Amino acid sequence: MRAYLCESTKISIGGLGLRFEVQCKDQTLPAFIIRHSQGVSGFINRCAHRELELDWSAGHFFDADGGQIVCATHGALYDPSDGGCTSGPCRGQSLTVLAIEEADEKIYLVDPVYWLK
Repeated sequence: MRAYLCESTKISIGGLGLRFEVQCKDQTLPAFIIRHSQGVSGFINRCAHRELELDWSAGHFFDADGGQIVCATHGALYDPSDGGCTSGPCRGQSLTVLAIEEADEKIYLVDPVYWLK
């Protein structure tokens, strides 16, 4: 199933991400999508070190250079393409990836495990 998230132009490389909620079984979880140099990625909005949301204010997921996702609480850095932790207390762990599709200038959630709340 494909769930519409936003128009492709709504998110830019290294810019603000789009926050939304997903459902998995009986849990509602915070989630987000971002655009980076390799495309669009989506993740559950939880640090791999502690279950805290990553953004320091709504939609601000990137470090100062706009190249990596940063945890506002611990400073952990994540690769925006696959969610792998590259630096910080959760090195070697990863964010939970969501299946995202970009087609016809629109972005969709296409994950078989998570669906829009």
